[in-house]
Amino acid sequence: MNDATRPVQFIFAGKAHPRDEAGKALIQEVYKFSREPGLETRIVFVEDYDSYIARRLMQGVDLWLNHPLRPLEASGTSGMKAAPNGGINLSVLDGWWREGFNGSNGWAIGAEIDDGTTEFQNEVDASSLYQLLENQIVPLYYAKPDGKLPLAWLQLMRESIRSVTPLFNTQRMVKEYTEQLYIPAAQAYENFSRDGCGAAKHLSQWKTQTRTDWPQVQVSDVQVINKDRQSISVGEFLQISARVHLGALDPQHVRVEAYHGEVDNGDLRNPTATVLNQSSQADGNGNYIYQGSVPATESGTYGFSVRVVPTHPCLMQAHELRLITWS
Repeated sequence: MNDATRPVQFIFAGKAHPRDEAGKALIQEVYKFSREPGLETRIVFVEDYDSYIARRLMQGVDLWLNHPLRPLEASGTSGMKAAPNGGINLSVLDGWWREGFNGSNGWAIGAEIDDGTTEFQNEVDASSLYQLLENQIVPLYYAKPDGKLPLAWLQLMRESIRSVTPLFNTQRMVKEYTEQLYIPAAQAYENFSRDGCGAAKHLSQWKTQTRTDWPQVQVSDVQVINKDRQSISVGEFLQISARVHLGALDPQHVRVEAYHGEVDNGDLRNPTATVLNQSSQADGNGNYIYQGSVPATESGTYGFSVRVVPTHPCLMQAHELRLITWS
């Protein structure tokens, strides 16, 4: 912070909830630290945080630092507002920044520890934060190859504005809520209210019956039709056949899928689903054959499983019943 040629200034602002004793204690600690000799202009705490102060912070900041404890970030809309003002985000990959960070529009703090303690995660994040500041961020900010402007930093600003502003804004949010939620909900209400709520009653009865009959569903056999091949070349297809026992369920009210993706230590990475089509009628015992083709779009080692989910034209979302059967 007191580097003679590349100084760094931290500006803190915010308020703690009246009952948030830990939050108030942290603010007190920051304030006391800002009063230490030599740090008066390097650590600044701005009191009485409100929209007036927030607006000027957004307009004047170079780097927006946000460091919530994973996974406690509710959203992180302050970082979204920084980008249109040319601010660059430095945050953990939680909340919106997990979606917004593209590797070229800011920085991500620390690797997420799946099995470690909170204390260990804090140590990893602190180390990462200091490394980023000392080795990447501060040198980049002060790097002026033409002697006047930090050209690489300006490129980061442009990328931040370009990638964040069109996606993380109120207009886009309201538009998607309207198109994906409000309008479908209004249309569903109109449909369900018609004819004395006949469609709603039918859907409710179907859900009840489906939950009762679902334990009968089984994927009894899965085969790769072209299994004589040692490998599938990119551009070809893996032919899959599955015998599915539906019992009393109507096949038009189930969807059978091949769930496939790149194998990663026993898990499937970046999985996607391909629908398998019914290729035979019931055999008298409630068994059906489903077949389909899974495209080989990229090279690598891939795996798949077969799953069955209930479906109905009036469902608002694919997994509304929370029922699924795997092979």
